[in-house]
Amino acid sequence: MEVSFHLIPITNSKHRLVREIYADAICSQGLQLYNQDQIDAWSGLAFLPGVLDGPLNKGTGWLLNIGNVSEAFAIRYPTNRLALLYCRGRSSRKGYATNLLKKIEQDAREQGVKTLYTEASLFSCRLLLQHDWICKSVEEIKIAGVSFLIYRMFKILC
Repeated sequence: MEVSFHLIPITNSKHRLVREIYADAICSQGLQLYNQDQIDAWSGLAFLPGVLDGPLNKGTGWLLNIGNVSEAFAIRYPTNRLALLYCRGRSSRKGYATNLLKKIEQDAREQGVKTLYTEASLFSCRLLLQHDWICKSVEEIKIAGVSFLIYRMFKILC
């Protein structure tokens, strides 16, 4: 049985919910690919003032709802960058992130964006590669003193 979903724009009143989904995604799925120190450092960014404020306040994004329950989100900020794409653990591997990615790409095309860029985690890197994104480089970053690899990726839209 296929579950129907709908996309709603992210508004200021949904910022706390977006932060909750962000933290849930990392904590509920993280041990598949990351150690506990990495999960703690990364999920700790969810409610840290200033970290997600730019994408939340200035970006354009969508929440994916099943009924009245928000399960995933994606935000583009600035216009040519996929800034955030997260899905609750209980809703992973159901195609929700793919649908959000398609919506983000469609919106970007409609606004005349020729290429989208992102810095992907191991989670999203796999998804993006499946949807014709290209990995330009792999870099090490630190979050709260803990090392992570990020994948600088892009997709030509036209």
